[in-house]
Amino acid sequence: MIKNVETIARNAGQNILLPAFFSQTATQAIKHDGSIVTETDKKCQDFLQSALHALDENIGFLGEEMPAHEQLNCLHQGGRFWCVDPIDGTGNFTTPMPLFAISIALIEAGKPVLACIYDPIRDEMFSAIKGSGLLINNQVFTPLENENPLNEVIGFVDFKRLKPHLASKLATAQYYRSQRNLGTCALEWAWLAAGRAQFIVHGGQKLWDYAAGLLLAEEAACIITDFTGCHPFAQSRLSCPIVATSNAEHAKAWLTILEC
Repeated sequence: MIKNVETIARNAGQNILLPAFFSQTATQAIKHDGSIVTETDKKCQDFLQSALHALDENIGFLGEEMPAHEQLNCLHQGGRFWCVDPIDGTGNFTTPMPLFAISIALIEAGKPVLACIYDPIRDEMFSAIKGSGLLINNQVFTPLENENPLNEVIGFVDFKRLKPHLASKLATAQYYRSQRNLGTCALEWAWLAAGRAQFIVHGGQKLWDYAAGLLLAEEAACIITDFTGCHPFAQSRLSCPIVATSNAEHAKAWLTILEC
């Protein structure tokens, strides 16, 4: 199934996202939470839903662009379902900034068991099946052990979604060497898994932001919790704060820094 999902993601990226990105003609609107949605988000989600349904019609579907009540119904029904973000980084997509991705996860028994994040700009595919390791463009990725102290590493921090006092604390104290914010959770997860950064701190990601990326990162030996030290999939929820690191000692340090 993973090969089929990769093919579906690549087709959507190459045939739907890239033409729309380069033409910049898609209509767009502002959702109730202030984020941008375009006709391309909806077109891509419709394609992904149809193609994934064709793989197995018994698997449910939860997409970012679905109404909230439908998302909650799918989540609370349990069972197996696809969790999809058709364009993660829509703000970048409409700027236009070449940092966005398609994110697909298969959730089973409340946890991701298959994941795929596709970057169409770089034609880079990150995928995993639970317990089988991380693949980057179909090549097995072996993570390098990160032994640097926290104050010598670079990671991703989204200050906008942190409480003001915590955002100020992380912006001014020298806990880490430097931080970035790509504007796409999916690529931040994929790049963390690939060893291109050493941590993620985010005040609240949606399920479709972290479902696929979390599995990729865990298959690359990363440690992931919420701000209380619990696993994001320890309970059924649509959003969750995230601490993800490539080093166990860093994980402990972040929970102390975050006053948990």
